[in-house]
Amino acid sequence: MKFLWGYLRKYIRRITGVMGIKLAGTVVELMIPYVMEHLIDHVVPTRQLTSVLLWGLVMILLALTVRFLNVNANRLSVRTAKEGAFEIRRDLFHAALNLSGSQFDQVGLPSLISRMTSDSYNVQSFMQSMQTIGIRAPIMLLGGIAITLTMDTGLASILCIMAPVMIVLVVFISMKGIPLYDQVQRGMDDIVRVMRENITGIRVVKALSRESREIRRFSGVNAETARRDIKAGLIMSLPGPVVTLFLNMGLTLVVLLGARRVNDGLTEPGVILAFLTYFNMILMGVMGLNRIFMMMSKANASAKRIAGVVEKEPQLLPLPEAACAQPDREGFIVFDHVSFNYDADSGAARDARDFAGSQRQLCLDDIDFVIRKGGSLGIIGATGSGKTSIVNLLMRFYDPQAGHVFVDGRDVRSYDQDELHRRFGVVFQNDVIFADTIRENISFGRDLEDEELEAAVRDAMAAEFVNGYPKRFDHKAVIHGANFSGGQKQRLLVARALAARPEILVLDDSSSALDYRTDAMLRKAIRENYSPEALIVIAQRVSSIMSLDQIIVLDEGKVIGQGTHEELLRSCPVYRDIHTTQMGEVG
Repeated sequence: MKFLWGYLRKYIRRITGVMGIKLAGTVVELMIPYVMEHLIDHVVPTRQLTSVLLWGLVMILLALTVRFLNVNANRLSVRTAKEGAFEIRRDLFHAALNLSGSQFDQVGLPSLISRMTSDSYNVQSFMQSMQTIGIRAPIMLLGGIAITLTMDTGLASILCIMAPVMIVLVVFISMKGIPLYDQVQRGMDDIVRVMRENITGIRVVKALSRESREIRRFSGVNAETARRDIKAGLIMSLPGPVVTLFLNMGLTLVVLLGARRVNDGLTEPGVILAFLTYFNMILMGVMGLNRIFMMMSKANASAKRIAGVVEKEPQLLPLPEAACAQPDREGFIVFDHVSFNYDADSGAARDARDFAGSQRQLCLDDIDFVIRKGGSLGIIGATGSGKTSIVNLLMRFYDPQAGHVFVDGRDVRSYDQDELHRRFGVVFQNDVIFADTIRENISFGRDLEDEELEAAVRDAMAAEFVNGYPKRFDHKAVIHGANFSGGQKQRLLVARALAARPEILVLDDSSSALDYRTDAMLRKAIRENYSPEALIVIAQRVSSIMSLDQIIVLDEGKVIGQGTHEELLRSCPVYRDIHTTQMGEVG
């Protein structure tokens, strides 16, 4: 709850006002049965119609006052909860965008989605109810008991005996349910994960007729989450029947004892009617406390999950240049004996051999290369050989466990993230087209002029189909660019990378959906119209990289060949085999 207090603290005046209004409304509501008792026992026997109507009008005014106060308190509480939840979701989204690669892997996308949706909803519901039910329920309980003590001590003693027992039961059972809601929220993560996999892969599921299999898989996850939810719900619902049983027993005792006291002339009939009303109010108070404890249990679990992301310490903060190793060789981009593994903790770089000796399998093992200013590098290798991992380290989505990465003479750890990333234009292997116009997908908030967009689209070989749309750049893409073909999406992504004319251009398998002719025209346009300080092309095709200054061949995270195209044909059997398979016999 300390996490939530950090957001609610700025609204303390409004919250205090809401609680004050709710307190006043509850006190007025408690007065209604008291006035009713006075009307029945003291006004009606006088047989004065004017007095009866006057006191009846008082009851109506009290009821309208309660209504007015409650409506205003509820409206203000909704506003406070909405604004608090807005700030929590904003900070959660901001924190998610700034997670390092390893932190994002640790939390997981499905869990981030459920934290943004169901967890934030639980927190918002609690923030709203805390201001209303949280003040009304205890006042109803304690106020009802206090007023009945002034009316008839003997009958009120029944409440005084039962109330502590009921409160202890509610608190004890509710505390048992708190850990269960954390399990429920983790189950929601699993549901989101399976749903996301099936929604994004719906075409594959349908193409392979695996609908029934995926339905069974989802049903299993859904059933397990439902089981956890039912278990938590059963425990948290126990106080309701128990409290109702105790109050009904007390109500029966009040009726029996009250009837006897009325016959003996010790109690007035109006007191009994008032006691019955106060019993219902006390019941609502106890049930309100039970509801607050239930919502608090959910909100506590959800707040911890949200805080687990929002309060994460930034992992990739820029380090002082003095704390970073300086390159001992020239080059615009330098990978200096870099070793890396995704499931290892990032930390200060150390000797690559020591690190390698402590790992079973490295994603990257002692990677060492230099790209001169104005130079180009091609990377080729089998799936899973570590090609994309090089880009991840170059852009500092992760830190290596051994070795250093330098850009323009500086260790990438010395750069601010924005400063570093502004130097890049990148097409990732599984890049995203957003549900927006072509203009926004290419400019991406960079306020590019139409001339720049035209040039990028033309050089990316996308002008042919973009100009075919009636609205051209204002043509709307649907989610994931599903209204474009694979080749069209790749060309739009290349246009996005080219549009700002970056210093470092990285194309990660960006032409896999293009035919050889379009791919060749794209490479020619980049070569003639762009002069990046460094060009890195990751490809499966030899034709996409054979003209670059140097090529490295990766296999299971290791460099097994490095040099120009001609040098690799002579010295690297793996590269020669790839070339032979794709291009025909050498020579």
